[in-house]
Amino acid sequence: SHGGHLTHGSSVNFSGKLYKPAFYGVEEQTGLIDMNKVEAIALEVVPKLIICGASSYSRDWDFPRFRAIADKVGALLLADISHPSGLIAAGLLSNPIPHCHIVTTTTHKTLRGPRGGMIMMGKDFDNPWGLTTPKGEIKKMSAVLDGAVFPGTQGGPLEHVIAAKAVAYGEALQPAYKEYCKQVMENAQALAAAMVARGYKIISGGTDNHMMLIDLRPKSDTLTGKVAENALVKADITINKNAVPFETRSPFVTSGIRIGTPAVTTRGMKTKDMEKIAELINRVLMNPYNDLIISEVKTEVNAWMKDFPLYS
Repeated sequence: SHGGHLTHGSSVNFSGKLYKPAFYGVEEQTGLIDMNKVEAIALEVVPKLIICGASSYSRDWDFPRFRAIADKVGALLLADISHPSGLIAAGLLSNPIPHCHIVTTTTHKTLRGPRGGMIMMGKDFDNPWGLTTPKGEIKKMSAVLDGAVFPGTQGGPLEHVIAAKAVAYGEALQPAYKEYCKQVMENAQALAAAMVARGYKIISGGTDNHMMLIDLRPKSDTLTGKVAENALVKADITINKNAVPFETRSPFVTSGIRIGTPAVTTRGMKTKDMEKIAELINRVLMNPYNDLIISEVKTEVNAWMKDFPLYS
């Protein structure tokens, strides 16, 4: 509920079933990670692997400090940058490659590519478990990772997806892509400010990247993430319900919602449009069971979106 992903050790995921996880979280008052507490947990647990990265954390990451902690306890450091990888590729957020042993990402979020993934290393090294080749040579970590992908978990490659990834990477190398990423971040900051102005609580108080996590409890005792998601989807506004730090409801209900700006930015929206988005969202959330108001917002949304076509 503090922003991590299921694959980071959740008991319902293979990562939590095969391995023994220990967790760090955010501070209740600030919504930020306290790196001193991360270090204290690492010194107590002495993990073999430390993961930094999240699915609903709106702040940048202190990769050098994480590496210092990992080195202190003899752990490997893995950064999961699935969400902000496009912004990192554009040079707008901290780069984990010089600091982390392994970096993973999906390719379909801020990278705007096809569904898929990528495992990266900035510098190769001997695997720490002493695994050897048939000739008795110590395997490099890159070879261990390659073998884990194929034949370890996958079979035939998806050539069409590989080609689509190449297109996405090519787009990410263009100057226009960096401008797009800058706009994504500016839009996120503008939308967060507009939501705060309407009385909503942004976890951590704002955003450094493309997303924001909103705790609905200070706004309404009865408005859950599930209710909010269902009402907004009816109005053709796509967000998702999301657990918040120190959650009091089940993950199927939640007390929060997560909002991101990459899609609306791809459609051409600017910071001035974020105020209207916030107004539309707020109108629905203040009337989540009023079908007439929701229908009016839906009509307004679809009329407005004609100015921002998916294809032109």
